[in-house]
Amino acid sequence: MFFYLSKIFWFFAQPLNFSILMVALTVVAVLLRWRRTAILTSACAFLVLGLGAWTSLGALMIHPLEDRFQRPVSLPDKVDGIVVLGGGFEGGVNLVRGGYELNSGGDRFVEAAILAARHPEAKVVVTGGTGNMILEGEGDGVTAPRLLTALGVAPGRLTLESQSRNTYENAVFTKDMVNAMPGETWVLITSAFHMPRSVGLFRKAGFEVVPWPSDYRTSGKESIGISRDNPLDSLQNMSIALREWVGLLAYWMVGRTDQLLPSP
Repeated sequence: MFFYLSKIFWFFAQPLNFSILMVALTVVAVLLRWRRTAILTSACAFLVLGLGAWTSLGALMIHPLEDRFQRPVSLPDKVDGIVVLGGGFEGGVNLVRGGYELNSGGDRFVEAAILAARHPEAKVVVTGGTGNMILEGEGDGVTAPRLLTALGVAPGRLTLESQSRNTYENAVFTKDMVNAMPGETWVLITSAFHMPRSVGLFRKAGFEVVPWPSDYRTSGKESIGISRDNPLDSLQNMSIALREWVGLLAYWMVGRTDQLLPSP
């Protein structure tokens, strides 16, 4: 139930969808001659789109998330496993075309291949199914072997989990699958903005990991003011940040993490 409620909520809360809904309500209000309602809904739509597309608000919202966990300067000589969270492939395209098309989160799989080469003794675990309610797609756990083996990772090193639909299930299903032992070193790779929520969920599941953030969306030096990025990227930053902050709050409220903003 949590999975479906979260998807429905985010459909309406996503800034672009929210703005479209406000525009639709504005049209209805104009037709019904509800002048104050029309002004309010149109102002909401303009405010969300304007702040998201033309200012650095999205980047500033992402900064605390991306800066929360720093990438280690070095790892122990022996790394037992590397866990890569799904979300880096274009599942709908790959389901039809059979390739390994990457999306904006694909850096995490590049980092996985690099770490796998540095630590040839480590297992490589890819966790991620299809998290969409409507769009059909191929889970990252299914697509990843095609890319990772092409990048030199031996098939025998791969462990694939393709049933999870969200980060909570990533943590729980992976923990049950790999049965990590005390004293082992497992590295977790995901997008930097997503690392706080991921670490909190893995800790709650009883799976201690070493965070290895990737896929940074900001330089960390953005300041308050007009965005210097293109409007679409700025709006996407706002959407990503809002989703992560809402996700952190929701998981903390239902007891799936112990901290609102997990710390190193």
